[in-house]
Parts: sequence; structure tokens; C-alpha cells
Amino acid sequence: MNTALGINLSFCIKRWITPELWGPLVRDRLGLDLVQFSFDLVDPMWPDDILSGIACRLRRVPEEYGIEIHSAFIGLAHYTFNQLLHPDLRVRDYAENWLLRAYRFAAEAGIERVGGPLGAIASRADGHESESLPASDYQDLVTRMTRLASEAHKAGLLELYVEPTPLRREWPWTIAQARTMMADVAGTPVPWRLCPDWGHATFEPLYGRYRASMEEWLRELAPHIGMVHIQQTDFQYDRHWDFTEAGAVDPEAAKTVLQQAGLDRSPVFLEVFYPFERDDRSVLDAVAASVGILKRAFG
Repeated sequence: MNTALGINLSFCIKRWITPELWGPLVRDRLGLDLVQFSFDLVDPMWPDDILSGIACRLRRVPEEYGIEIHSAFIGLAHYTFNQLLHPDLRVRDYAENWLLRAYRFAAEAGIERVGGPLGAIASRADGHESESLPASDYQDLVTRMTRLASEAHKAGLLELYVEPTPLRREWPWTIAQARTMMADVAGTPVPWRLCPDWGHATFEPLYGRYRASMEEWLRELAPHIGMVHIQQTDFQYDRHWDFTEAGAVDPEAAKTVLQQAGLDRSPVFLEVFYPFERDDRSVLDAVAASVGILKRAFG
């Protein structure tokens, strides 16, 4: 069976922001029938009547364009905040409510999975970065994840996702931490799963030149992984380049790694970001070329 290839709508930010705009592009220009929605296109804190109208339009996407909206991820805008690990508990409460509203919107739009990074502790004044979160912060995070899973169940969602990031101030950033977290939230009404990213697991400045390995992440955490993000990168930063750029990720080798981990049936989403000032045509051309490269590798 071929790998299910889709695209995160991150490339649409500030450009093709409605289903009427991105639907035909995904179907006709990219030739894809699977997308991951981004909350950079919709803010869950918008008024309920606006959200309901957009959710109604998204629910019609499968019928109108033949495109499945597999999941929804939080995107860049909300990620810039410290979310569920902010030092002010009131901000954590707000971030938790943001996610609850995201869950309700997704359910109303017919999207059954929601995920993304969960938060970051604040930096220290001396710049020192610890190897782990303070125990109290981690326990508060697990408590909130458990509570969120109960609310997601009430909303009708099927899965929630954590996206590991290569930052010591976020959680989890190691395989061991991810395994511990999955054990600590096991048995929630809606299961928590993992979405590794090719540019996160291979970040050499954090993990070391010979230890940064997507292969190890996929192999060691396969039972907890439900989807994967792919991007072109140089292993030096979390680039989120498309595959027209020269980088260190070989799509055919990536397919082999997925197969060896038993994850070749899990959906893989291209997740790329572009400068807002870049012209639209060149973005479309680059995304289309990248999808073509991935199709040839994963087909």
C-alpha cells in the first residue's frame, strides 16, 4: 500500500485562506486528496457565529472537492505563545480554553483529530537551559492533557496529538520523554498520540551530529505515532523548506525509514512555510514541485 501523502495548509497562511481558495489548489494543482488544517487560518477565539459559518463550509469540503481533512494543528500563531507552560497559571488556563474551543470547532467542521506542540517554559535570566522541566510544571501539563482529553471526548474527537519539538524548554524533546508522557496520559477517553517532524528529530545542535535521527524516533515510538510531518531541512535549524531547496532529507530514504518502522501506512504531511512577502506564483510552483517529488518517492 502506498503511503498516504497529504499537505498541511501552512503554505496557505495569509494567502489561500478559505476552502473556496485552497480546495481547488489542493485538488487540481497539487493532485492531493488529504490535508491537515491549520489554525493559522481560523482563530478558535473568534465569535461563535463566525466559527460556525466557517465550520459549515469546511464540512462540505470532502463532497465539494474530494478532499479529506484528516486533522487540525495549531499552526505558527498560537505556537509563538508559551501556552500550557506559561509561568502565569492564568495564561495556562486561557491556553487550555483556546484548545477546548479548537476542539469544538474541529468537531463542528467534521475534523476528528487535533494536535500540535503544547507549550514552553520561560527562559532563565542566565540563559541556562535545563535538561528537564520542573516536576511541578510537568505534572500540571499532564493534568491539563488528561482534562483536555475528557473534553475532546465530549466534543466527539477521535485522537489528540503531541508534536515533539527540539527545544529543551518544551516537552517532550527526547524519545525517553515522549515515551514517559505517553505512559502518563495512557487511558484517557480520547487517546494522545505523537506526530514527529523530520526537521525536529534531526536537529543536530541539540541532539548531536551522530545522534539526531528520525529513524530512531520512528522505530522507538512507533506504537504511539499516528502521523508524520516531513520537510526539507539541513539538520541545523527547523527550516520547513520545500523540496525544491537543497537539504539533507532524501524522500526515497524517508519512505524506507517509514517502512522499516512499520509506519508506511500512517499519513505523511508536507509542512512548509514561506515568507509573507514572497510572491504567490512562486510559492504555488514550489509547493507543486515538492508534492511531485514526494509522490514519486512515496508512490
